[in-house]
Amino acid sequence: MPDSQIDFSDSPELSNEQLKRMRPVGRPVTGLAKQLIAIRLSPRLLSTLRKMAAKQGKPYQTLIHELLEKAAARAA
Repeated sequence: MPDSQIDFSDSPELSNEQLKRMRPVGRPVTGLAKQLIAIRLSPRLLSTLRKMAAKQGKPYQTLIHELLEKAAARAA
């Protein structure tokens, strides 16, 4: 349903206080967006990487990015 067809007539107006408390949702715009790719990893390797990331308290995609970045810097 397009926004133009939504009936907002029963929605109350937000107060200035409510508007002041609102925060942006989503990822911050940094100009350094990463590119989405697809990569195939063995289930065993992916499981190992997920466990390593969990021990470090970070998402496994972040860990993979960091490992690749370090390896590329060493190889350059």
